[in-house]
Amino acid sequence: MSSRRLLAALVFACTTVSVVSTLGAPLIPTIAVDRGISLDSAQWALTITLLAGSIGTPVIGRLGDGGRRYRVLMATLSLVVIGSVIVALSSSFAVLLAGRALQGLGYGTVPLAIALAREHLQGAELRSAIGMLSISVGVGAGLGYPITGFIAQSFDYHAAFWFGATFSTAALVAVAWCVPREPASAAAVKVDVAGAALLAAGLGALLLAISRAATWGWGSTVVLSLGAAGLVLLAVWAEVELRVDGPLLDLRLAALPQILGANVTAVLLNMGMFSGMALICLLAQTPEDTGYGFGASLVVAGLLLLPLSIAGLLSQPIAQRLTARLGLRRVLILGALAVAAAEVLLGLFHGHLWQIAATSFMLGIGVGTTFAAMPTLIVRSVPHNRTGSAMSLNQVLRTSGGALGSALAITILSANTAAGAAFPGDHGYTWAFIWAGAACTLAAVATRLLVPDDRPERAAVRLEPAPASPPG
Repeated sequence: MSSRRLLAALVFACTTVSVVSTLGAPLIPTIAVDRGISLDSAQWALTITLLAGSIGTPVIGRLGDGGRRYRVLMATLSLVVIGSVIVALSSSFAVLLAGRALQGLGYGTVPLAIALAREHLQGAELRSAIGMLSISVGVGAGLGYPITGFIAQSFDYHAAFWFGATFSTAALVAVAWCVPREPASAAAVKVDVAGAALLAAGLGALLLAISRAATWGWGSTVVLSLGAAGLVLLAVWAEVELRVDGPLLDLRLAALPQILGANVTAVLLNMGMFSGMALICLLAQTPEDTGYGFGASLVVAGLLLLPLSIAGLLSQPIAQRLTARLGLRRVLILGALAVAAAEVLLGLFHGHLWQIAATSFMLGIGVGTTFAAMPTLIVRSVPHNRTGSAMSLNQVLRTSGGALGSALAITILSANTAAGAAFPGDHGYTWAFIWAGAACTLAAVATRLLVPDDRPERAAVRLEPAPASPPG
């Protein structure tokens, strides 16, 4: 089997799932009007996808630790296809939410794809594959917004999800055609059911509180109660995981400095990146009569993120050369600082669409560089049969950071909206972008403090596991 065909199929699958997951955001107003519900209620089309993805990803990642990675990936993509068809055919909001939940399970595709790449590739091919697979999330988001905007303006929201069904079916076929099948006798991995239930409950409560905090209020009883319950459940889950054989996520491995540093950086970086992307789309669509908005269409607003996708792809060879010269830690720091600088520039200079597009390109360079370095730090530090679960934890933390960042950005805009006004003042966007830049700066600091310094010659070695894996 050609390694290029294998990588192309895996990248296509990851990009497809990212595109499908972004279909909901620009369509919220359309769904609200079509279903006759409030915008607040329509937001559940996003929230349910986030919750399902964050809860399902650790289980999918753990299943990918066994010998049946191909089958798990095919099952995951099949659920995305089914979810897309359900939403496209939905005649009620409840059915739409069920389909969106199935689409959310696609978040587990990236950890599976990286585990498959590690199984079939090595050396320079593996390093390149990890970077491409990781950045595919950002590339897919940059592609998803303008595509969804065009479909939403030209057709109804059902057409967008038919597009998602077609796109994800093509990815399913590509994986079936290009990814080697494991033997029928390949061993399955045992999933810690109790750990999965505790993690699902804890993550679900915490992410529900974060994703709805801007609407319900950060100090509301329901948000505080959900947040507290989530933290308690996660603490109990951690205690259980440290005691069982074959845990869902190996917390001892997660405590290694390089993995801990990559995961902390993932949270902070995604807080800044996703809040920046959300702010760009909101700013572009703000009416011109506010004095600072552009009144742009959904298509134009989405196209402003296209430079991010292009830059993310172009940054991969640059990141590899820098890693060979400087080491992963320094590349991760530089990438985080590039994202921080782009966010601050957006806060200070967003009076013209060309400024936003140009800074979006700069944002993509930083995102592409950091997204290539983070998983490499993790993969070279864990054994083969823990790749899926280790990467799934990083994926969940990325998603959680993105949800928290978006919620905080909306909160900052709300705090800078005058009483009775429909839109925030321009200074609200300035402070929100600068806050996003501060989060990315903290990501650089966390990398400097937590990730051990690596010599350039070590960054270029073959990615092989050092620690032994626990049973199960």
